[in-house]
Amino acid sequence: MNDLRLIREKPDVMRDALAKRQMDTAPVERILALDEERRAKLSELETFRAQRNAFSKEIGRQQDVSQRELMKNQVRVINIQIDSLETLVGELDAQLQEALYELPNIPDADVPVGKDDSENVVIKNVGALREFAFTPQPHYELGPKLGYLDFERGVKLAGTRFYVTSGPITKLQRGLIQWLLDHHIARGYREFGLPFMVKEEIMLGAGQLPKFRDNLYHDVERDAWFVPTAEVPLTGLHAGDILDGDQLTLNYTAYTPCFRKENLAAGKDTRGIKRGFQFDKVEMYKYCKPEDSEQELQNMLMDIEDILVQLKIPYRVKQLCTGDLGFGSAKTYDLEAWAPGIGEWLEVSSASNVREFQARRGNIRFRRERGAKPEFVHTLNGSGLGIPRTMIAIIENYQQEDDWIEVPKVLREYVKLDMIK
Repeated sequence: MNDLRLIREKPDVMRDALAKRQMDTAPVERILALDEERRAKLSELETFRAQRNAFSKEIGRQQDVSQRELMKNQVRVINIQIDSLETLVGELDAQLQEALYELPNIPDADVPVGKDDSENVVIKNVGALREFAFTPQPHYELGPKLGYLDFERGVKLAGTRFYVTSGPITKLQRGLIQWLLDHHIARGYREFGLPFMVKEEIMLGAGQLPKFRDNLYHDVERDAWFVPTAEVPLTGLHAGDILDGDQLTLNYTAYTPCFRKENLAAGKDTRGIKRGFQFDKVEMYKYCKPEDSEQELQNMLMDIEDILVQLKIPYRVKQLCTGDLGFGSAKTYDLEAWAPGIGEWLEVSSASNVREFQARRGNIRFRRERGAKPEFVHTLNGSGLGIPRTMIAIIENYQQEDDWIEVPKVLREYVKLDMIK
C-alpha cells in the first residue's frame, strides 16, 4: 500500500507511476476526493465534539434548571450529529482504504519505462546453449515415453492442467526441492514450514487481495485462501509486529505447493508442466531496513544465479519494464532458463524489491534502537526456484539421444541416481 500522505502532498508522483505502468490515473483523483471529504467531515466531527464537551462542562456549572435542560437538549441534538458524522467518516475510511488497496507500487526511478514484456531489458546471458547431435525432445514427449510423466492420469484425477509423476522423475523433483532448501540454508536463510491456507487479512497484507481475487482458490466455508506462493504466509509471519532493527536483515525460505487459477486458451502454452493450477515452489524472502533493500535485492539475485550455475543450465537475467512490473513490486528481475526441447526461455525465478508496500498493508515495522519511533521495514521476495519449469529445463537440457536423462551432478547425492532411464 502506498503512503496516503505522499499521494496527498505529491499526487503527480502517483499519477506518473500509474502512467508508466500503462494504467489509468483516475484512481488517484478518487483517492484525493475521498481524502478531502474525509478530512472535512473529521473537522466537522471535532467541532461538534468540542461543542459537546463545552456544553457538558457548562451543564455541570449551571444552576438554573431550565437553562440546564435547554443545554441537555442541545447536547442531544449534537450527539445525533456526531453519530451521523462518525458513521459517515467510517464509511469514507473504508472506501479510502479500499481505493488505496487497489493502487500498485511505485516503480523505482531506474526501472526501464516500457509498455509490456516486449520491452523488458536483458541484463546478461550466462552459459552456452548445448549443441545437440539429435533433435531435443520436449519434456511432454520424453517424460511420458519414459513412463514417469503421466498427463492422462492427471486429467483423470483432477482435470486439465494437472499431471502425475512417478519413479525417478518424482525422486528428481523431491531431490531438487531439498537441494534448493539446503542451498538457501547454507547462505543464511531460515527455513519455515507453513500453512498452505491463510486468512483473508494475510492475503490483503501480501497484496494478493483484492487485486487477484479471481485468480485465487477460496474455501468459502472456512473463509480461508489457498496460497498462490509462500510469499504470502512469509509476509504474514510478522504482520503487526515491531521488529528489532539489530536483527535485520531476516532471510527466510520455505517450500509450498502453490495454487492459482490461470485462464488460458488451449494451445502451446498449456502443454506439459509449464503452467498448472497447482505447482511446487521454493520461496526466498527478506525483511530489511529501507537503506539496505537495494543491496539485498542484488544479494538475492546472486543467490538465485548460483543455483542455475551449479545446475549448469543456461540462463539469462531480465529487468522488467514498468509495463510488465508486478502489482506490488518496485523493481523486479526475472531469471529465465533455456529449455531446448520446447525452444523457450522459461521464467524459473522472479526477484523483487517491494520496499514498504507490503509492510504498510501488514503494519510491519522495526525500531532502530530502544525508544526510537517505529519505521516500516522493506520486504523482498524471490522464487528459489519454481519447480515445474526448473524440471523442464533439467529434463530438456540433460536428455540423451537414447531417451535417458542425466541427473545434474549437484543433485545426485539427493536423487541417488546418475541417470533416469
